[in-house]
Amino acid sequence: MDGGCPRMKVIYHCYGSSHSSVVAAAIHLGWLPSDRIPEPQEILRLPHYDKTSPAQIGTCFFMGTDEAGREVYIIGMGAAKGVVKRAVESIFRICGLSSNDYMLVDTLPEVGLVTKIGGFLSRAVGLIGLGRPLTVWGMRRSYPRFVNLVKGVKQRLESGGAPAGACRS
Repeated sequence: MDGGCPRMKVIYHCYGSSHSSVVAAAIHLGWLPSDRIPEPQEILRLPHYDKTSPAQIGTCFFMGTDEAGREVYIIGMGAAKGVVKRAVESIFRICGLSSNDYMLVDTLPEVGLVTKIGGFLSRAVGLIGLGRPLTVWGMRRSYPRFVNLVKGVKQRLESGGAPAGACRS
């Protein structure tokens, strides 16, 4: 955007910013394919995939800029999703951004049980050797849902976008 206007910010959020938000952001940025299920190594090499620590929940990570110049971020909201969401929205208001300048997208509804169990084992318990493969297996299994989620986000953005609160936040 020009004229000093802020760039649209798309923020994918999940529980810990380690799995579903990372995959959705990667699809959005074209790092993962939309026409096929990625190989495990394609998922494992993504920045932040199964690497974010519990202490980093609530930290917003910049992932990249999409083809339309929109900034794409991920954030884990932990068990305090409502509080973190309100904090993010209030900070944006303080910075002069309106709800038309950002979109919060909840990726957690697309996550299957296997990914949740794998994420818990890997990130919370520290059993990475057991948990990480489960997260990848689960993400690949539910991958078409993430492709559809991102496709819907992009369609809303291209058609003028819905206010931040209207997009699965």
